[in-house]
Amino acid sequence: MAPLECSSIADFDVGVTLGTGSFGRVRFGTHRLTKQHFAIKMLRKRDMIKSNQVEHIKSEKKILQILSKDQHPFIVNLAATFQDPIYIYMIIEVIMGGEFFSYLRNATKFDNETARFYAAQVVLIFEHIHFMDIIYRDLKPENLLIDMEGYLKITDFGFAKIVPYKTYTLCGTPEYIAPEVLLQKGHGKGVDWWTLGILIYEMLVGDPPFLDADPIQLYQQVLQCKLQFTQSYDKNAKSLTKKLLTPDLTKRYGCLKRGAMDIKTSVWFDEMNWEALLKRKLHAPIKPALGSNTDTSNFEKYPEVDEKALPLEFDGPDPFGDF
Repeated sequence: MAPLECSSIADFDVGVTLGTGSFGRVRFGTHRLTKQHFAIKMLRKRDMIKSNQVEHIKSEKKILQILSKDQHPFIVNLAATFQDPIYIYMIIEVIMGGEFFSYLRNATKFDNETARFYAAQVVLIFEHIHFMDIIYRDLKPENLLIDMEGYLKITDFGFAKIVPYKTYTLCGTPEYIAPEVLLQKGHGKGVDWWTLGILIYEMLVGDPPFLDADPIQLYQQVLQCKLQFTQSYDKNAKSLTKKLLTPDLTKRYGCLKRGAMDIKTSVWFDEMNWEALLKRKLHAPIKPALGSNTDTSNFEKYPEVDEKALPLEFDGPDPFGDF
């Protein structure tokens, strides 16, 4: 995807909301000049400043710019960024199949082959970004999208960080958080391999392995790491899941001398053609129903808001500079 010539939201016809978050929403948009379709991430400066998220969004832009140069088949591409006095705008490749989360919830759980197909794509994503010393830190079904061919695209790099060795920030989704993050002794690329283990489990069971309404109880479960598997859980998937969900980093797959190769050569992935997968030549188990390339029906419907009614202005200097 080539960089896009644009400098204002007026360069787009802005359509329906595709998703919402703490600091704004993502909307479907069409570039008026080229007629290309995009996801427009609109983030309220006022809310980000109040929540000390300015550096996070600057980091997200930097990381997406780095990754977009390579155009990895399973990572969304960033086409442009700009701002006005109220919003930061990120113009991102739009993925019309909708959220992976919705497909998993509708199915309750996936069969072994479907789970393996999507887990393998996450392996390739992490292998790629770790090579550039980028850790993602927020894998969960909500941050994965399904494209028109039924392949994954990972999105939302708000927690991603360039980390050659270790970082100490407490972040992530509670059910997916790794023990070393909770212990705040420093964490690195191993957190991503832990989250892969959680995702595999959730795909095959329907729920993550550690679950509690009380965050303290949930974190205790994570630290104790007592895994319980259903009878239908594939034995080779079980073996890999245990090797990913290992609190001991000296034993966790992905963290050892061979890195991602330990995962790629595990018995569960015996029949996976990694080269064909990367080239998107394998049959996808999910095929989104799409009436056209502007059909947004695979996304949840969100109530639209009157942006003018929101308190959007902020006092003081603008910390976003020439974002």
